[in-house]
Amino acid sequence: VQLQASGGGLVQAGGSLRLSCAASGRTFSRYVMGWFRQAPGKEREFVAYITWGSGSTYYADSVKGRFTISRDNAENTVHLQMNSLKPEDTAVYYCAARQGATTRYEALYNYWGQGTQVTVSS
Repeated sequence: VQLQASGGGLVQAGGSLRLSCAASGRTFSRYVMGWFRQAPGKEREFVAYITWGSGSTYYADSVKGRFTISRDNAENTVHLQMNSLKPEDTAVYYCAARQGATTRYEALYNYWGQGTQVTVSS
């Protein structure tokens, strides 16, 4: 499984960015796709996940109502639409995948993409 994250950048507070994670190497119908982030000096934390088959989603409280995770089955791509960005959203964002039950625990994700930097200026 290969995951390729893209879409990061520099944005002002209140702005928006859309991250993408292109997945290849498998049939992902039974996979859970997650987004995580790691801010400088902090541990990596869960952001959101989506089940590839049913499209069920779950969000961290810190992003609920501002971020939306979605999937494009035809393109094998998962997106993270980030609106109303705050300086505290600044981090390296990672996409990850696992086969099986949904979880917010990063240790249970088997596959990781490279990170993409998101910087939100105040």
